[in-house]
Amino acid sequence: MQAGARADLEKLFRKELEAAGLKAGAITVWSTPRRLALIARDLPLATDAVSEEVKGPRTSAPEQALEGFLRKTGLSKDQLTERDGVWFAITEKPGRATEDVLAAAIPAIIRAFPWPKSQRWGAASIATDALRWVRPLSGIVAILGEDLVECEVGGIRSGYATAGHRFHHHGEITIGGAHDYADKLRACHVIVDHAEREGIVREQAKAAAAAAGLVLVEDEGLVIENAGLTEWPVPLLGRFDEAFLDVPPEVIQLTARVNQKYFICVESSSPSLLGEGDRPQDGGGAPPSDAAASATSPSKLGEDRKLANAFVCTANIAATDGGAAIVDGNRKVLAARLSDARFFWEQDKKKPLVEHAEKLGRITFHEKLGTVAQRQDRFVALVDAFQGQLADAVPAAKQAAAILKADLVTEMVGEFPELQGLMGGYYARAESLPDAVVAAVRDHYKPVGQADALPDEDAAVLTALVDKVDALVGFFGADLKPTGSKDPFALRRAALGVIRLVTEKGLRLALGQLFDASAQLYRQQGVEMESPSSDLLSFIADRLKVQQREAGVRHDLIDAVFALGGEDDLVRLLARVHALQAFVGTEDGTNLLAGYKRAANILKKEEANDQTAGAHGEGVVPPTGEEDPLVLVDDPAFKDIAAQFAHPERTLSYQPEPAEAALIAALDAAEPQASDAVAAEDFTAAMAALASLRAPIDAFFDQVTVNDADANKRASRLGILSRFRAAVHKVADFSRIEG
Repeated sequence: MQAGARADLEKLFRKELEAAGLKAGAITVWSTPRRLALIARDLPLATDAVSEEVKGPRTSAPEQALEGFLRKTGLSKDQLTERDGVWFAITEKPGRATEDVLAAAIPAIIRAFPWPKSQRWGAASIATDALRWVRPLSGIVAILGEDLVECEVGGIRSGYATAGHRFHHHGEITIGGAHDYADKLRACHVIVDHAEREGIVREQAKAAAAAAGLVLVEDEGLVIENAGLTEWPVPLLGRFDEAFLDVPPEVIQLTARVNQKYFICVESSSPSLLGEGDRPQDGGGAPPSDAAASATSPSKLGEDRKLANAFVCTANIAATDGGAAIVDGNRKVLAARLSDARFFWEQDKKKPLVEHAEKLGRITFHEKLGTVAQRQDRFVALVDAFQGQLADAVPAAKQAAAILKADLVTEMVGEFPELQGLMGGYYARAESLPDAVVAAVRDHYKPVGQADALPDEDAAVLTALVDKVDALVGFFGADLKPTGSKDPFALRRAALGVIRLVTEKGLRLALGQLFDASAQLYRQQGVEMESPSSDLLSFIADRLKVQQREAGVRHDLIDAVFALGGEDDLVRLLARVHALQAFVGTEDGTNLLAGYKRAANILKKEEANDQTAGAHGEGVVPPTGEEDPLVLVDDPAFKDIAAQFAHPERTLSYQPEPAEAALIAALDAAEPQASDAVAAEDFTAAMAALASLRAPIDAFFDQVTVNDADANKRASRLGILSRFRAAVHKVADFSRIEG
């Protein structure tokens, strides 16, 4: 709120100055829990005098036109100026004192202030148009130079006086001007610069931990929050009962952080417990709540980290006893919170996750998509769709899938939703389930962001995939796709998670088949939907382009490979894209692309002409759906005949020109090489095969007339170009490549 208020104050102030024709130099904005301050430097003492000129009717215009102009300007005829046969109204406006501008601007700014939460108070609050402010407004200090800017808002008049620290200073402080504002407040135990207070919290909290031989778990969000809650921050270290360390460390951290705004510490020989990061989505597929977004998210179980039984709180006073009473009071409050957390932990462990999972039938995943229990049943069935590389992980993944969302109904996750998944892993470990099952439950939300780590165990990779695939298929199948900037079910994040899991783990998956299998599971549960596989693959392609752009991969090359159709193996697709990008960056690639586009343009024009001729009934055979019926003939005796029909240019009725014959020979060699290389997934070799066509196609265009007057030659040469285009399309749709 304070950061937003600082930005809003500067924005509104600049707007008022601009409207008055004033411009300030440097502007500084500060905030504390009790005050909001703006200092503008190098303001002129008055606005410039201006002359406004309004053009009127011609002097020869009818009298009614002149009368209308006079009414508009409020002038008489003798006050007008005539120039070149046209009347002008010229008004001289003298400069306006900056003090007067500010006297009007300050109340306007206060009344227009867009606090996200505000209130009315006092007797005036009965009126709906009464002043609204985040808290009851108690004073306004408005000084220009050393002169008071007199103004009034809601019965509060401006003055020179303000208040100091709530406890360290009693009585008013008289401010002389911008030059002494910060220093006078500092003398009264108020550090008005929020950035300075943040630095104090950041450094002194570290120092307090270090003095006790500990390491502070850094948390910039807590730094900002504690600085925003205090005017004279004093970080203090306290201890809590070691018995609470039996509770998972992430629970202790969240209890201290969310409920009490405390930092936690680890032993100096241990790595830092955790830092700021992305959070898992909740069981319904929605993005994290604000509370979750403000909390740190553990990335794995905490056995390898030694949490200390220490916390750092931030007092708002310099206590005479060194803060002992403050620390003791905070320790008691934290102990009560940790007792609750320990109670949740112990209660949840009394039942295995399978029993907890029985309650999932009472939680709706989405009104169109059934309950979380039904979702978990789909997880178990969908795991079977994964074989190949992940076959060995299927048994553990199926066991985990049956309890994947069980922790959603535990007391601990009810208190701390941001711990879902993680607590499931802790409870699975407490049940002595296999390590692979523990990991699969714990890490199935991963990755929840581009920078988040991937699961390590194959079973966890599998559960992470089924969780995201089920959400994508369900919401797309229910026509609840992301629109514009709106993505209430975090489907873009889910798609990026699928992409990262598949590509970074090198998984050879046919995503289309996986989406179809997931849609079938929905249908078996009575959810009506057509398979959204096609839409989802397009969605995945869009997300892949966004993700790969950061890696320097051109989006048009991804389009060029996707456009071939039938390519839903992302590992193979990216291998092809990388080879294509390397190829188009070479001279051969650039020239071949130019030759392709020239050939494609000629063919496109001819195809358009053929369609036009057919539309006029000029003998063009209409498409039948299978344009080469002989492809369906299996009799080996027809093989040579079929080849002649498929490639008419190979049975030329004329002597080809040298460049024409050379291109045919190059195609004869390159086509099988490119096809074999693509089949072997050696896309670099496929590009090399295409590169051999570069010189022949260039020579063909230089030396051969495609649109020859001889109809046979023209048809054969168009056939050669069509064959060239088809050969290139075995690798990628070059028409999608820019340049």
